[in-house]
Amino acid sequence: MSAKVVPVADVRVYSIPMRTRFRGITVREGILLRGDAGWGEFCPFWDYDDAESAPWLASAREAADLGWPSPVRDRIPVNCTVPVVSPELAFEIVKASGCGTAKVKVAESTLTEDCERVAAVRDALGQGAIRVDANGAWDIDTAITSIRELDRAADGLEYVEQPCRTIEELAAVRKRVDVPIAADESIRRAEDPLRVALAGAADIAVLKVAPLGGVRRALAVAEACGLPIVVSSALETSVGLAAGIALAAALPELNHACGLATLSLLLGDVTSAPLRPTDGWLPVPASAPEPNAHIAADPETNARWLARLDAVAGIRRGRPGPA
Repeated sequence: MSAKVVPVADVRVYSIPMRTRFRGITVREGILLRGDAGWGEFCPFWDYDDAESAPWLASAREAADLGWPSPVRDRIPVNCTVPVVSPELAFEIVKASGCGTAKVKVAESTLTEDCERVAAVRDALGQGAIRVDANGAWDIDTAITSIRELDRAADGLEYVEQPCRTIEELAAVRKRVDVPIAADESIRRAEDPLRVALAGAADIAVLKVAPLGGVRRALAVAEACGLPIVVSSALETSVGLAAGIALAAALPELNHACGLATLSLLLGDVTSAPLRPTDGWLPVPASAPEPNAHIAADPETNARWLARLDAVAGIRRGRPGPA
């Protein structure tokens, strides 16, 4: 897909506060882009440099200019997401979600606190599935100890996502624990996604559309790695979430709930037709929802994101620096 110069008239910068700190941020920002096929979202986190952000722009342009492959299902099962909060709030989040699967963030607090949060989620969820996500924070020994404790607290974990940072560490942990291992960052930041499967590093692949460069690219990665797939969001608004749903809808097989109910982590949305689940399911839209006309960020945020878009567009056209 060739890059385009993005007309300023087709760009809207947004800034939305979050309900609680998540992935180290309290405000979610990004850009919405309009093309012939509809709207796309460009919102790489600021720890991604311009080169790493280029796939995020490719994903946004795919949605805006091409649309997505045809779906093979019309709804997607989703998990609720529990941030690093008190056990009491974790219980409330799960109860209110209507989901039968919960993903619990761990490794940003003590292991005791993590276990208490997971135990509260089990109380709220009943017999549903619990998965935990450490975002690569542990070393091998810490991961092994933590996984065993968390598995007991959960009365059985579905899987643990990205317990360590590298593929080699994941493989070492996987040999010493009984809980399945899911790879996230190790796949989306790897030059060769197939290496994760060949190294015996994971039982499940967690794929995010934007960091992989779009739905079609993510489908190719899913085929290459040959593992069961869980589609997850990158904390987008409903515009970006629609691309994740499109990937989940186009996969030949989908045996796990997906992490696409993350709109609940934001205190707002860019559209009057938000993509929120009902009883643990999200419908598959034909395209991203239309954003509201009044979406805007403050001048400083607007300028910062337009400059970033310009720089990343230059990377995609094969030359560094401002486009």
